[in-house]
Amino acid sequence: MDPESVLVLHGPVTRDEVAGLCDVVRGLAHSSGVVVCDVGGLGPPGLAHVELLARLELAARRGGGRIRLRDPDPALRALLGLVGLRLQVEGEVEEGEPAGGVEEAVETGDAAP
Repeated sequence: MDPESVLVLHGPVTRDEVAGLCDVVRGLAHSSGVVVCDVGGLGPPGLAHVELLARLELAARRGGGRIRLRDPDPALRALLGLVGLRLQVEGEVEEGEPAGGVEEAVETGDAAP
């Protein structure tokens, strides 16, 4: 796989553009696995952005990968959380993985699972 790909999104994105962006993301995900979506230029967040990102994540998964957000507005992150859409954000530890530099250790006397 190639290193992750970057897709810069500028707003507003029209409904007609969404299908084309999904095709691009699906292709990038197929070749690189992770598509970084730079969302800093989308403008004020709204439900249209949530729908766009949900569709892009679905397209990436269909291509065998996923998307990672770069530079999301705090209000967009809050809106994504409100609707239950959990997307990885660049610079954050992926759920279920230890933070960098953190080692898991077993102390003597701990019961084995």
